[in-house]
Amino acid sequence: MPPIVPPFLIGLIAAPLAKRVVKPLMRGLVKTSVGLVLEVKRAAHEAGEGLQDLAAEVTAEVVAAQMASGAAVPRPAAEPENPVAEVQPKGPGKGRTPAVATAKTN
Repeated sequence: MPPIVPPFLIGLIAAPLAKRVVKPLMRGLVKTSVGLVLEVKRAAHEAGEGLQDLAAEVTAEVVAAQMASGAAVPRPAAEPENPVAEVQPKGPGKGRTPAVATAKTN
């Protein structure tokens, strides 16, 4: 009859070996994943910049073509003509005109 080895003894022997093998594998996996994520973020950022550059070039070409043909060039959205009128004061007592003391002259 073969000797019976309890499973916990196998675990005691295999754990240090697994630690030596699994830890570097996991470390490499995490390092590769982080590197890949950073590379994807960089590529996405560059693609976004490229799209913005392309949009700016097309806008410049359209405006130049409209100016050459004499058509009215639409103006970009600007601030309101009277920005003070749109500001709403907040809080108690805000927005009231202060009372001015007048001196009586007799």
